[in-house]
Amino acid sequence: MTTNSTSTTARDLGLLGARAVLGGYLTAHGAQKLFGALDGPGLDAAGAGFAGMGLTPGKPMAALAAGSEFVGGLATIAGAADPIGPLAMIGTMAVATTVHAPGGPFASKGGYELTLTNLALGGALLAAGPGRFRLTPGLPPKLAKTAAIVGGGLTALSIAKLLKARKAQAATAAAAPAPEAEAPTEAAEVDAGVEVA
Repeated sequence: MTTNSTSTTARDLGLLGARAVLGGYLTAHGAQKLFGALDGPGLDAAGAGFAGMGLTPGKPMAALAAGSEFVGGLATIAGAADPIGPLAMIGTMAVATTVHAPGGPFASKGGYELTLTNLALGGALLAAGPGRFRLTPGLPPKLAKTAAIVGGGLTALSIAKLLKARKAQAATAAAAPAPEAEAPTEAAEVDAGVEVA
């Protein structure tokens, strides 16, 4: 075995490992939303959550996102119909990163750390390809380009809906009257050292 052959095999095994981990988690997240598997919310609850974020109609949007995660994850693991898997991952993680953006860059504060990492890894898999260990050949270039355009359009539409809803929610919150301060209760006055007449 030559050095070049060894490095190619190592690269292909590395890609297989990356596909298995990333695709596995993406599939699991899709199954949580679609079927309520793995302690997930199921489609009705996921749909209500999507609607609350402005991704309406909620249940169909949740089904689209969860289906993209589930099918995209399986395609990524198998290396089938490349680049469908990485494209699905990039689209869903771009939307998820937008959802988590208000939380900042770290997951500990509800931020986009994990979603952005998954997005970047999806991009790396898209650029590198699935490697030699895959189930099927890639899509024909024309079909792959069509999938990228359709997926990109759906992603852009979802992000636009999120941003529009976020802007509307901020405007509603700004227009709402500030809550009135309550008069201190007798117990509060005693606690503060104020004598009650």
